[in-house]
Amino acid sequence: MQKTVLVTGGSRGIGKEIAVRFAKAGYNVAVNYCSHEAEAVRTVNLLNTFGGAFRIDNVTAIRADVSDPDQVQSMFERIHGTFGGGVDILINNAGIAQQKLFSDISEQDWDRMFDVNVKGVFHCCQCALPHMIHRKAGKIINISSMWGQVGASCEVHYSASKAAVIGFTKALAKELGPSNIQVNCIAPGVISTDMNSHLDEETMESLRQDTPLERIGNVKDVASAVMFLASKEADFITGQILGVNGGMII
Repeated sequence: MQKTVLVTGGSRGIGKEIAVRFAKAGYNVAVNYCSHEAEAVRTVNLLNTFGGAFRIDNVTAIRADVSDPDQVQSMFERIHGTFGGGVDILINNAGIAQQKLFSDISEQDWDRMFDVNVKGVFHCCQCALPHMIHRKAGKIINISSMWGQVGASCEVHYSASKAAVIGFTKALAKELGPSNIQVNCIAPGVISTDMNSHLDEETMESLRQDTPLERIGNVKDVASAVMFLASKEADFITGQILGVNGGMII
């Protein structure tokens, strides 16, 4: 039976590249988006151009705010109705970022950051797990950040939320091990995406120079790591944090 993958925040950037990889590999792909409908439609149209094992009915775009449990539940119901089963591989990629001095962060800023970056992972995992536990198989891959490992100035709420994802990953991996479900986390470094588009050329050059591999990462670097952790070759890997950061954080 063909496996189904859900990529949250899959309309652009890292999520889009992950969706492309899974579609090319012949999976059913659910591309989640919240506010970027046009990008989601373009992503689905792109996936529909693939041949080989890929069919037009292999992909769907679904709008859902992952911070809202009702919307997440509806998304999983739609996936079941579209593909005839549950989610076999969950990629928790949806996230937001914000740069602010700690003294300027409002309670609303803090809550929204955790609602999307942490509660979104919580809601999606809770909806995915009944199917995975029933099958005694499944993969959950959470996208954190190297700033969740070491912290970033002027991004306290973002760093804290991504650190929470790391702790969540390690704890859930231990709980789900007996059910043969692997839970892992990827902590990207500086990646060339829209999320970093606000950084000026001088800042990006400084970050490049601080990276031992002397380049900024790209979405393909992260997607390749995701595909490895989703593969059978990674069946004995769980609870791990894989840094895709060019050596900036070791």
